[in-house]
Amino acid sequence: MKKKWIVATSIALTLTTTTGIAFAAELKGTIMEATKFTNNGEVVSPASPAVNIDGSLYLPVRAMGEATGKYVDWDEFRGNVALTDKPTLTGKYKLVAPDLADGIKMGIGSSLIHLPGDPDNIFYSTADRGPNGDITVNGKSAKSFPLPNYTPSIYKIEIANDQIKILDQIPLKVSGVDPVTGKANITGLPNIKGRDEAPYDVKGEKELAYDPYGLDIEAIAYDSKSDTFWISDEYGPSIVHVKRDGTIIERIVPKGWAAQVSTPLVPAREVLPAVYNKLRQNRGAEAISITPDGKYMFMAMQSPLRNPNKDTDNSRQLRIIKFDLAKLQPVSEFVYVTEDAKQFKGLNQGDIVISDMVAVSENTLLIDERDKNTGDKAQLKRIFSIDLSVATNILGKYDDSKTNGKTLEQMSVEELKSGSINPPSKRTVVDLVAFKFPYEKIEGLSLVGGNTIAIVNDNDFGIGSTSSENGTELWTFKLPYTIK
Repeated sequence: MKKKWIVATSIALTLTTTTGIAFAAELKGTIMEATKFTNNGEVVSPASPAVNIDGSLYLPVRAMGEATGKYVDWDEFRGNVALTDKPTLTGKYKLVAPDLADGIKMGIGSSLIHLPGDPDNIFYSTADRGPNGDITVNGKSAKSFPLPNYTPSIYKIEIANDQIKILDQIPLKVSGVDPVTGKANITGLPNIKGRDEAPYDVKGEKELAYDPYGLDIEAIAYDSKSDTFWISDEYGPSIVHVKRDGTIIERIVPKGWAAQVSTPLVPAREVLPAVYNKLRQNRGAEAISITPDGKYMFMAMQSPLRNPNKDTDNSRQLRIIKFDLAKLQPVSEFVYVTEDAKQFKGLNQGDIVISDMVAVSENTLLIDERDKNTGDKAQLKRIFSIDLSVATNILGKYDDSKTNGKTLEQMSVEELKSGSINPPSKRTVVDLVAFKFPYEKIEGLSLVGGNTIAIVNDNDFGIGSTSSENGTELWTFKLPYTIK
């Protein structure tokens, strides 16, 4: 055994570091390296040794929780600790589907939802705007679209026998004629020249037409009261109301958006705050969900707004907005604080994003938070349960620097604390890095029966992939408790 002087405030505060011990008063303690720990009869090895202080044995909460098979989360805003039982992986399902073209794979997985009343193995998903790639034209960043007439669609899928089977495809369309396709079906092309990413052919030689009805779908929600879908779109950013047959009904956009483009076939309701016009390109409305009672709809941005400019790309503050669905008006907005990139190796804060959400109730959301890495390089792929009941409503309060000298995105975590701006509390429900999920873009998230988590990745149509496989997988996890 070794003896040393140690300093601490409380066992809970050990969560501020990975395994460290911190106490408020100096006490003489003995490190108990030989102490044996068992959990349900099995020997476990805590990440930190216990310490004997005046006859009492102390062990960091994180070390004890992880050794006994629990996730441990530290709430730095409220000083709380959350211990959560880990789930069991129950299924892996791969998409087997024909390629769309040479070198372009079939794509789904930018969203995932299970409809009430459907069998547990039936889901709906979407692909995004279609195959695209990053190119440079005349020294400026642009996008190439090898299939410019690709139609964003909703897919009904079934999981069985380790496979994802597509049961139905619902192309998105307008009640009339899309100016690009010449028919009802829309495209995934950008809406507004000079604002959205410039679309080009695959060689970067010809600029393509802009489609005022084009959508970059990232998430899907279901309104049981009207039997309709709502989808989130990165271009607007917008929230799009869609009939079950794929016909677009209306589009919720930020104030000032509609003046930039004419969309007579789809009413553009300027309901989102004007600050949402300051999105980072291709980092828009990424997640959407509706509460089971149909009263509220939530939307989350993938990344921080460029508010006031791109200097905030590495902010930890993302926005979640809540709507009264009957009135189609926002009633609340919350700041979601992403994990601190400093605790990871070689990860920029701007590489941490939100990808999907599930509204379990008015105050409980499941959030998919991830980094941009794949395979062994991945460090953050987690599903969190968050509690909005303890969060501050910031709707309309921190959109510009005139309010208090800084926008929400410019503030540090310490400034949020000093301003009593509380984000929702977070606790880990699934850590996909521990399960070695091999893909980067976990973009679809669903909850079935209150205790089964389903996730699916977006394969980006296999652009740049050298694998012969499709590269889309849906995994299911059983929780040892029910999320409420």
